[in-house]
Amino acid sequence: MDSFIDRLHQAHNHCPECPSPKVINRFFDEILGMLFPEHAHEIYRERANLESKFFDLKVQLRKILKNNEALHHGDGEILADAFFDRLEAEVFEKLHEDLHAMFEGDPAAKSKTEIIRCYPGFYAIAAYRVAHLLHLLGIALIPRMITEYAHSKSGVDIHPGAKIGRFFCIDHATGIVIGETTVVGDRVKIYQGVTLGALSVNKEDADKKRHPTIEDDVVIYAGATILGGDTVIGKGSVVGGNVWLTKSIPAKSKIYYQTKIYDGSSNLTDFYVLKSDA
Repeated sequence: MDSFIDRLHQAHNHCPECPSPKVINRFFDEILGMLFPEHAHEIYRERANLESKFFDLKVQLRKILKNNEALHHGDGEILADAFFDRLEAEVFEKLHEDLHAMFEGDPAAKSKTEIIRCYPGFYAIAAYRVAHLLHLLGIALIPRMITEYAHSKSGVDIHPGAKIGRFFCIDHATGIVIGETTVVGDRVKIYQGVTLGALSVNKEDADKKRHPTIEDDVVIYAGATILGGDTVIGKGSVVGGNVWLTKSIPAKSKIYYQTKIYDGSSNLTDFYVLKSDA
C-alpha cells in the first residue's frame, strides 16, 4: 500500500499545471451563454450587466492562461485580450452564418431558436469555433478540452486544428469525426456518421496533412468515410451515404454506394446503383 501511495504521490507532483476540465467546460458554457442567451443561465437585460459579464470572462481567461504558462508561448493577458477582440468576427458572426445554413438546410427546423437550444450540431460547431480561435492564438490543450467536452455532449468529434469555412451545416450530428488537418470550404453540409479522417496513423506523420480537403458547396450524406491528406472532394460534389473514398473526385461529381441485394425467393443476386435525379 505504501509503495502505491508513493507512486500516486509522485504522479501528482509531476502532473503539469493545467486547468481542470470543469473550469474549461464552465468557461465555454459561459461564453456560449453570453453569445446566445438561449444557452445562458442568466439573461442579461441590462447592458451594464452584460458588459460586466464580458469583462469577467476576459479576466477568467487571463487567469487561466497566466496560471498555465506551459500551454502557450506568449503573455496570458495579451492572448486573452486578443481572443475577446476577435470573438465577434471569428466566432459570433460565423456562428450566425452556420445557424442560417442549418435553418435553411433542415426542413424540420421550425426556428433558429430551436436550432440553438436543441441541435447538437450547433453546439458542436460553437465549441469548434471557440476552440479554433484559441488554437489560432497558439494556445495548447485548452482548445482540445473544449471540443472533447462538446464531443461528449453531441457525439461530434471536431479537432480544433481543422479549418472549416463559413455557412457550415451539420444535420443530425451523432458520430461525425473531423480530423486535425481537415480543410472544409464554405457552404458544406454533412450528415451523421461522416468521417473525414486519415489513411496513415503513424506518429512520424503527425506534422503532415493527413486528412481530406472538402471544397465549397459539397454535401456528404450519412455514413460516408473520406480518408487521406491528398484526397480532395471537388466543389459542388455530392457524396452519397456509406461511400468509402480514399481518392479525389472532380468538381460537381455525384458518387453513390452500390448496394448488393440478395433475393432469397429466386436465389439470384441483383445490383442496384443509386443515381442522382439531376
